[in-house]
Amino acid sequence: MEHPIFSLATRPDLRVLSYAHNNVTITVVPSVRGLATLFDKDILIYCISQLMAAQNAGRPIGRTLHLTAHDLLMATNRESSGDGYARLREAFERLAGTRITTNIVTGGLEVTTGFGLIEGWQIVRHTRGGRMVQVSVTLSDWLYRAVMAKSVLTLSRNYFRLRKPLERRIYELARKHCGRQPEWRVSIETLLKKSGSASPRRVFRKMIRDMIVADHLPEYHLAEEPDDILCVTRRDQVVLPSAGPVLRSLTLEKARGLVGSGWDIYALEAEWRDIWMRSGRPSLRSPDAAFLGWLKKRGA
Repeated sequence: MEHPIFSLATRPDLRVLSYAHNNVTITVVPSVRGLATLFDKDILIYCISQLMAAQNAGRPIGRTLHLTAHDLLMATNRESSGDGYARLREAFERLAGTRITTNIVTGGLEVTTGFGLIEGWQIVRHTRGGRMVQVSVTLSDWLYRAVMAKSVLTLSRNYFRLRKPLERRIYELARKHCGRQPEWRVSIETLLKKSGSASPRRVFRKMIRDMIVADHLPEYHLAEEPDDILCVTRRDQVVLPSAGPVLRSLTLEKARGLVGSGWDIYALEAEWRDIWMRSGRPSLRSPDAAFLGWLKKRGA
């Protein structure tokens, strides 16, 4: 998810993309159908989820998946009509035709190689009604190795409700770089590079500001900071006016060590927040140190 492989365009994108960052180089070459898009990526996400589920259940897996067409179409918000068949076929052609040359490390190996995102595909239809019955997809060896090495991250179900490609891409970057941390800061220039957007910086900045105002990215909250910096925070870490300072999970672990297992650490945290609010909400240089210090005094 860190590297811009998929096109954000909604029309055929025939650009050759080149990307270099932190010793990783990627060149993406489109087919005559154009580059694979972020919405084509839904098919790969569904395939990966099926592989992970089978792997976790101890079932045998391989690079070729045989899928029920209806399940794939529903999971990727595609119609099962004739138009749906045509669009699915085009998506497969873009996924198979988009060629990537990269030295990304997967499964502990660094190999500079070229490949398509999928090696093959097949759609089985009833000839009379044209209804899709079964779909088979053969993933590239590179992508399959990433799944086997569990080099994948979970996504919010609400990711698939995002209809703007840039919103999806910013969510992916937030999920990759912020993850379970309280926050992640990135310059607009670096974010533009990582996103794969073809927009000029001023246009890209305006789109990010629109996303900040809309504020409907799953799991993450966006805020603009001075010096052209975007701050990404987890929604469960956002400090509301009545909520008080945010404590790190490591601080709560240290607190458990201070008070022992007989105490409810979250109840103590709530009591400390209440005292902080009733005392006029003074500024705290280090909320974590203040909470631990309060616990020590309380214990004494």
